[in-house]
Amino acid sequence: MFRFGDPTCLYLLAILPLLAAFYLFSNYRRHKRIRKYGDPDLLRQLMPDVSSHRMHLKFWLTFAAIALIIFVLARPQFGSKMETVKRSGIETVIALDISNSMLAEDVQPNRLEKSKRLVSKLMESFTNDKVGMIVFAGQAFTQLPITSDYISAKMFLDAIDPSLIASQGTDIGGAIDLAMKSFTPKEEVGRAIIIITDGENHEGGAEEAARAASEKGMLVYVLGVGSPEGAPIPANTGRSNDFRKDKDGNVIVTRLNEEMCRQIAQAGKGMYIRVDNSNSAQRILQGEIDKLAKADVETTIFTEFDEQFIVVAWIALILLVLEVLVLERKNPLFKNIKLFDKEK
Repeated sequence: MFRFGDPTCLYLLAILPLLAAFYLFSNYRRHKRIRKYGDPDLLRQLMPDVSSHRMHLKFWLTFAAIALIIFVLARPQFGSKMETVKRSGIETVIALDISNSMLAEDVQPNRLEKSKRLVSKLMESFTNDKVGMIVFAGQAFTQLPITSDYISAKMFLDAIDPSLIASQGTDIGGAIDLAMKSFTPKEEVGRAIIIITDGENHEGGAEEAARAASEKGMLVYVLGVGSPEGAPIPANTGRSNDFRKDKDGNVIVTRLNEEMCRQIAQAGKGMYIRVDNSNSAQRILQGEIDKLAKADVETTIFTEFDEQFIVVAWIALILLVLEVLVLERKNPLFKNIKLFDKEK
């Protein structure tokens, strides 16, 4: 397993293209000035000891050394073995509604994107906890099994889109049933099921599923996204002000069903939280999750990371020494050895 101890230093690599561009521009300006003085071929004959190839070689040696020094600062490391460690945390399964109604824009930028940003910020607060993700519409399926790998979790979160499920609807009950099966067998750890939806439950059975979850010690929190006034659902035509219509040609307006959300949260002994254009929902939910009992959970991680920057540092040092040894002018001791220049 390879990693960087201080990966933020890798942002310094952004200066390398700027250095290369500056060098190439300076070289262009130098050749332009030389052409003002006379014919380049004639000037080359008048300055037989000057070598442009050596000048280029010196720059690229320095360029490579700077790149390696940046890698040294980032502290490259290799993990030597896998180890199962115990950490104190909770388990959370997030079930996200991805039905077409979640594309409504009564919260910005739309219900689904607002929900994804909320989940992303929530995961940033996790440390030793485990998280799993479920997506649902007319049916529910596991997007990410429960894990402590938050980087992978965010990658899977970014990929969530209504096109993942063809059958439309809002099967909240099915999502809760699947969430109950997603937790690890460890019983004493705090468990939370977070349902993020606009509350348009078309399938039924959500309250019963939430009640069954609470009986097993799993609290069900419901985050209602949208507004009771509702909003039309954008059509996938790419045109603004083009909305989905019913079979009679009327624009479909989707409304947040707060009463349904409250009933499900009450049955699950959790809390209903309204998601609007502020960040209050994330703060309230975080406060509720922090109240859950934490227990030791087993996590497999790479341990005993060995620092490898010394090897990279030696390579960078060798390149810098070579840069000093290479002269811009041809060394008279090596005139007969065509090491860096070819005779024309």
